[in-house]
Amino acid sequence: MTDYREADLSRLKTVPIAQRPNRVDPSLLAHPPGADRSFAAFWHALPDLLAAKDIRDVARRVARAAGRHGVVVMLGGHVIKVGVGPLLRQLMRRGVITHLALNGSAAIHDFELAAYGGTSEDVAAGLADGTFGMAEETGREMNAAIADGARSGTGLGQAFTDYLRDRPLLAAPDVSVLIGASEQGVPVTVHATVGADIIHQHPTADGAALGATSYRDFKRLAASLPALHEGGVVLNLGSAVVMPEVFLKALTVARNLNAGKPTGFTACDCDMQRHYRPRVNVVERPTLGGGWGVQLTGHHEIMIPLLTWAVLHELDAR
Repeated sequence: MTDYREADLSRLKTVPIAQRPNRVDPSLLAHPPGADRSFAAFWHALPDLLAAKDIRDVARRVARAAGRHGVVVMLGGHVIKVGVGPLLRQLMRRGVITHLALNGSAAIHDFELAAYGGTSEDVAAGLADGTFGMAEETGREMNAAIADGARSGTGLGQAFTDYLRDRPLLAAPDVSVLIGASEQGVPVTVHATVGADIIHQHPTADGAALGATSYRDFKRLAASLPALHEGGVVLNLGSAVVMPEVFLKALTVARNLNAGKPTGFTACDCDMQRHYRPRVNVVERPTLGGGWGVQLTGHHEIMIPLLTWAVLHELDAR
């Protein structure tokens, strides 16, 4: 027969609550809406706990870095197609972003919005009949831009901005981050993964030109990263694989060429869910020798506007 034993709870030692350190007190709690319904009132009414505290810290660090240190923003495609490009343009106009790095899909969505006034096709429907990604104009024009860039010795991002600048007619130039970066003199780079983007399946695709221009952009990104040293910020917005991998390699190139710099910067990953590569390659490993890393988890169309408004609020409060 099994002998079951029970702990004697009457022998437990308790402690006075006055001696217990508390992690939550009334000063940290949220405030209900009052007469002032401005963004500033909302922002200061958030609880000073967990993600609300983290996003406040990120906003302050970005605003503090503006005009003093590098603020590198890396984008995945979903960020553009859910509509937050105009907010990033505003941060560029305010002198916050010092380098804009896009994966291939982000560049395609932005190019299509600027040139044709629409993007984001029905993938499932197009896959069924083999028409997914087969838009003639997108492939032809973007591959022409890449070929021009390879011939002139520019990077992929510059090739797209130059092409859009010279295009006779643009449907929506005021929403494009590519055009916005060019207008504000912000370096913009595009980091392609061969075979991952719809323009690679177009008859005019040129792998050599794609490789030459994207590789040049890798070197350009690496050259921008020393500006992060001791106070800069890198924001990874919605790229789960490509930009974290590119960033890690570009960072080691920068540190190799600059006596271990940059260190002491803030690394923030913003995405709808947490992934291994952004956590390890952006947030954790790069800040091991100093700095601060954090993950903010939420939908891009909510989290990025909130962060942008908060940064602008911090700048206006200076």
